[in-house]
Amino acid sequence: QVQLVESGGGLVQAGGSLRLSCAATGRILAINKMLWYRQIPGKQREFVARINLDGSIVYTDSVKGRFTVSRDTTRNTMYLQMDNLKPEDTATYLCNGIISDGNSYKNYWGQGTQVTISA
Repeated sequence: QVQLVESGGGLVQAGGSLRLSCAATGRILAINKMLWYRQIPGKQREFVARINLDGSIVYTDSVKGRFTVSRDTTRNTMYLQMDNLKPEDTATYLCNGIISDGNSYKNYWGQGTQVTISA
C-alpha cells in the first residue's frame, strides 16, 4: 500500500521560511509526478506546485520566486522550500502523487501538514 506522509509544517512569522517534505512509502515501482496543493477551510483546494517525471516544474503564480519544489528520487521524497512567507500562505498543505505500485498508476494523497503564518 502506497502512502504519502507530509512533514515540516508549523507557525512562523511573515517573511520567514519553512521546508515541507512529502515521503512516498510502500510498494513503489514508479512515480509519474508529485504535486503540492493547499487548502483553507471553506475554500477550494489550490494547486501550488508540480514536479514532473522529467524534472520539469510548474508553480502557481502566487508562489513564483518564493517557493521551490525539489525531489530526491532515491528517497521517493518531494520537498517544498517556502521563503518570504506571507499570511495568505496560511493553509493545510497536501502532497499528491501519481504513483505506480507495479499494477497501475493511481492517485494518492497525504494527510496534510498545517502551515500558519503570523503577520
